This record gives sequence, structure tokens and C-alpha cells, in this order.
Amino acid sequence: MTNQSEAALAQYLSFQVAGESYAVGVLQAREIIEFTTVTRVPHAPPAVRGVINLRGSVVPVVDLALKFGLPASGVGRRTCVVIVECTIDGEATVMGVMADAVNHVLDLGPADIEPAPSFGTRVRTEYLKGMGKLDGRFVLLLDMDKLLSAEEAAIAHPAGTAGVTVEA
Repeated sequence: MTNQSEAALAQYLSFQVAGESYAVGVLQAREIIEFTTVTRVPHAPPAVRGVINLRGSVVPVVDLALKFGLPASGVGRRTCVVIVECTIDGEATVMGVMADAVNHVLDLGPADIEPAPSFGTRVRTEYLKGMGKLDGRFVLLLDMDKLLSAEEAAIAHPAGTAGVTVEA
């Protein structure tokens, strides 16, 4: 492989939600943590399962299954939270997304990525960067900046979590 072709590769962290494969750019994925107790927040958007304490910071946890209009994700032994950094309203925001399991890091070149399909997915096309092809299967590449909303991020703001205590 030449340096030029290596430079064209992009890396994505792949994970499972409700039996489907999704991926997010590794530069947006800050870490993967074991699913722990989340503290529910009154009047939070439906897709927000609650908040967690991540080294002293309040981080909202979004259930992508609910965001996609599916039943809530169950919690199993491989369930985890992928901590992502996205840009919402021009501001860097840290949020967590529930995953049934994290798979692995994918190396995808431009020829491995197709435009987002206009049909046949559970995800609205504006939430997708495209569809990655790998070994004859597809993975939906999520655009976290568009998928996660200001309303969901607002619950981590001190005014949005008044009266909420997050246990360490």
C-alpha cells in the first residue's frame, strides 16, 4: 500500500444497535466505557436515558434505538457507552451513545464509502455521512454533529440539571 492510499483511508469505530451495524469516525469517539447506572433526568427528551458522571462531568447518554424510533435498548453484558465529541450549535459537546456492543475499528477508503441510501434504513438520511462497504456487508456511517441535538445536550448544562445528583 502506498503512502498516498494510506492517507486516503479513514478510520471508523463500529458498533451494534438493535441488530444493525453503525460507525462513527474515530476522531469523534473519545472513549468506550462499560454501561453503568444512568441517572434519569425529569423532562429529558425521550431518547435520553439519563446522565452519567464521567470524571466529574455530567454527560447525557442517548439511546440510539429510541432516537431511531425503535424500542429502548436492553442492557446486556456487552452494552457500553461510546463517548463522542460532536459540534452542536458551533460548540464542542461531549455526549454518550448506548451501543449493544462495540465491534472494531474499520479502515475505509473513498471507494469503500457510498452516499447514504434514500430508503431502507431506520435512520433519517440527514443523520448519515454515507454507507461503508466492508467484506460484502454494509455499515451506516453516522454524522454525530447532526444526529445529536442541542435539546439532548442541554440536559448536561447546569440549568438543565438543576436538582439532579449524579453519583460517582
